[in-house]
Amino acid sequence: MPAHKGTTFGFKRGATLLGPQIRKASETRGFAVSRVLTHWAEIVGEEIAAIARPVEVSYGRQGFGATLSVLTTGAQAPMLEMQKETLRERVNAAYGYNAIARVRITQTAPTGFAEGQVAFETRPKKKPVAEPDPEAGRHAAEIAAPVHDEGLRQALEALGRNVLSRRKP
Repeated sequence: MPAHKGTTFGFKRGATLLGPQIRKASETRGFAVSRVLTHWAEIVGEEIAAIARPVEVSYGRQGFGATLSVLTTGAQAPMLEMQKETLRERVNAAYGYNAIARVRITQTAPTGFAEGQVAFETRPKKKPVAEPDPEAGRHAAEIAAPVHDEGLRQALEALGRNVLSRRKP
């Protein structure tokens, strides 16, 4: 019986190629499980991830649990301080055991030097919806008229309206 050939055609996933490098870099910061870094928003939730970033995990001399250092802006620090226990529980759930005993919050400016430089995501600004150009809609309908399939014709009309009514820079 011939050996099973994969369907990747010689290609590998990016995560497979970058996994060892990510693990090596995260272990130098004390992150035994690099998943905490790569899946931060999923682990702690979108609200906390928008205002905080994990910096390092440091282990004490006695070895009784680690300290997770989290970077946040000065304005968000009091809110994050109230959520420290929730943050600790969620990170420990990602580790699978009580690896983190303490959470230390470090305040910084949104931009700065070296370690303190952090860019926190903000919600994307909503673009104002422009009124559709009636001339562009008519022109798009004329161009798509020869297409017999109804769904395809509607999709082409929508595409045409979007392209023709797009603002020129």
